[in-house]
Amino acid sequence: MDIDGASSVVLKTLTHATSQDTTVLKPAEEQLRQWETQPGFYSVLLNIFNNHMLDVNVRWLAVLYFKNGIDRYWRRVAPNALSEEEKTTLRAGLITNFNEPVNQIATQIAVLIAKVARLDCPRQWPELIPILLESVLKGQDALQQHRALLTFYHVTKTLSSKRLAQDKRLFQDLASGIYSFACSMWSHHTDLFLQQICARDETAAMASLEKTLLSLKVLRKLTVHGFQEPQQNMEVMGFLNAVFERLKQFLDCCRQIDTGSTCREKLEKTIILYTKVLLDFLEYHPCAFIPLIQCSLEFAVSYVFTPVGEGVTFERFIVQCMNLIKMIVKNDAYKPAKNIEDSKPENLEAHKIKTAFFTHPTLTEIGRRLVSHYFLLTEEELTMWEEDPESFAVEETGGDSWKYSLRPCTEVLFLDIFHNYGQTLTPVLLDMVQNLHGPINVENPVELLMKDAVFNAVGLAAFELFDNVDFDQWFKNQLLGELQVSHHRYKLIRRRVIWLIGQWISVKFKSDLRPLLYEVILSLMQDPDLVVRIETATTLKLTVDDFEFRTEQFLPYLESIFGLLFQLLQQVTECDTKMQVLHVISCVIERVNTQIKPYVGCLVQYLPLLWKQSEEHNMLRCAILTTLVHLVQGLGAESKNLYPFLLPVIQLSTDVSKPPHVYLLEDGLELWYVTLENSPAITPELLRIFQNMSALLELSTENLRTCFQIVNAYLYLSPTEFLQNYAESLCQSFCDLLKDITNEGQVQVLKVVEIALKVSPILGAHMFQSLLPAVLRGVVNGEVGCPSNRSCAHNYPQSESCNYGK
Repeated sequence: MDIDGASSVVLKTLTHATSQDTTVLKPAEEQLRQWETQPGFYSVLLNIFNNHMLDVNVRWLAVLYFKNGIDRYWRRVAPNALSEEEKTTLRAGLITNFNEPVNQIATQIAVLIAKVARLDCPRQWPELIPILLESVLKGQDALQQHRALLTFYHVTKTLSSKRLAQDKRLFQDLASGIYSFACSMWSHHTDLFLQQICARDETAAMASLEKTLLSLKVLRKLTVHGFQEPQQNMEVMGFLNAVFERLKQFLDCCRQIDTGSTCREKLEKTIILYTKVLLDFLEYHPCAFIPLIQCSLEFAVSYVFTPVGEGVTFERFIVQCMNLIKMIVKNDAYKPAKNIEDSKPENLEAHKIKTAFFTHPTLTEIGRRLVSHYFLLTEEELTMWEEDPESFAVEETGGDSWKYSLRPCTEVLFLDIFHNYGQTLTPVLLDMVQNLHGPINVENPVELLMKDAVFNAVGLAAFELFDNVDFDQWFKNQLLGELQVSHHRYKLIRRRVIWLIGQWISVKFKSDLRPLLYEVILSLMQDPDLVVRIETATTLKLTVDDFEFRTEQFLPYLESIFGLLFQLLQQVTECDTKMQVLHVISCVIERVNTQIKPYVGCLVQYLPLLWKQSEEHNMLRCAILTTLVHLVQGLGAESKNLYPFLLPVIQLSTDVSKPPHVYLLEDGLELWYVTLENSPAITPELLRIFQNMSALLELSTENLRTCFQIVNAYLYLSPTEFLQNYAESLCQSFCDLLKDITNEGQVQVLKVVEIALKVSPILGAHMFQSLLPAVLRGVVNGEVGCPSNRSCAHNYPQSESCNYGK
């Protein structure tokens, strides 16, 4: 491609590619796709996005095409790879200037350079880092310095992410060479920012803060990934110790800057980045972090659990501090071995520091503060309860939410501290419970919120409190009374108490108290408040899903509770809530099994409507499939009455040509198999959906075993009719399958053929005869295992103990 002549043509095509008119856009995209492999194309793109006079959208598109081209054509071994000569020219052109005026394009160019650096630096591109450092240090203006620093960060970030041993060594060499420079750059911009913010020069302070943020990002990657034994590097440990002082300075700055301003937002982002440096270093280098344990605990505890943090802390910072405390408390490297003599010196040192810090008064204060301050429902949460009760009731608190959200973070920290220091904290919590014994003033919101918080703590710590709380007596003497207070403001406590019971069900709850609990559940399922009803349903699931569940105790309440569950399913409108209620219904049906038959009529009528309404919500449809599985098992042979709804659902869920199968396949196959298991006889419609099986067998996925079970079920139900309709396609599928699957899979195929021969010897032998020669060759050659069900250690026919085939 002639660069000078092609520039105008490519520019015109890129301009068309930014059009909203598809008749102009599509041909332009196709033309650009054809040029991707043409020599010189990326040099033209470089010229275009470096030309600041051109339209921003065109330049943006040129950068994106260049960036995508790196992934596809930059490696030497890639098809249509760029020539070494062109790559040399491109590398030189990418770092000739750092003066991009548009922030978004500057970021994309920095990412683009980092992608090239990942593949070529330092061997093919040794000049990259020196040029970046020189531009950062001696840039002609603030813009050039910022763009070079931005690029330096993205290059550092990308190189630090490489995980091969040789790449790690190269990054460590780089880190040791530039660490001093990075530290001085960070320190310079930080001091400049602090001076400017004190002088109330917010515009200049913003520019310095941006450079502080970028240089800190560089230091984070160098510190965490650039040193094998960072504790032996004075500069690294000096930087980490300086982080605490800088954090205090930046938090003090929060008092001077209005909340909501751009500068405050950037300042908070920088504060969070400082905490990430500590958290990352702790995660990757726990032993090197030991000298920092004392400072970290003093800093985090003072800002989160004492008045020091008042007026300067914000939610995300509190979460980060709590995570720092949690990781130190929980870290196995900071605990002695069971046999003290086997402990490493560093383990004992860390344990000694923690023991000295977590004194009785400190733990007491942390425990009380967690419960009495951080466990209290906030104004935002109470507003959500009133305005969006379903979102409040099913708010996600699982997974990694504790890393980012305050409530799950406080609860996880409470549990970890309680687990490690339960001997100290148990009397503290029990004292808080005792102080709330008896009725409280429903007009006093503070008392209500405090009782809710304390009950929350007792529920979370249920396993830790096993030996200290007589829950059965507490349930009878106090909790039942709490549930009988019908005042509308007391819904906080009704909801919390039924949740609390759910937490203790599997810990300590006498079996003979279950009927009393079912009466409570029956009452609360009719509570005026939706959140209370949803929480009650969740506790019901925990109750029936427990090892101590006895069906005979539950049967007197089954009809009423099941009816109320169905009402709740109809009342809620959000997908997540419907899924949650469906899981409860599924669990109840599964546990009572066939005794559910008299009560499922309404549910059977409602599920087709719900299936139709959930067309855009595949996860809800998964919940419906699970419910149908248990429903079919509960109804047994009577499930044939569901076929007009059931079979189209199975058909859709197992059709690999339809997009929903990605979500529905596993549950759909289980439903298909359960339907066959409980079918009194084959029907034409049930036979017809086997047309989906050939494509499923081609997938050879983890669902193959279920597919074989389905085939076997058809063979047992109606061997003649099934084989006449599908043996030919099944035989072809098996022939293809045997080439690609493991020995275990081949044995499963042969078991299916064995069943076919047993249930219909003449027809089976005729239908599968084309498969048998290949099978026998495989067996003789030792490629296919013995299909017999016996525990045979040999391959047929060598096994003398196996009569299969004789």
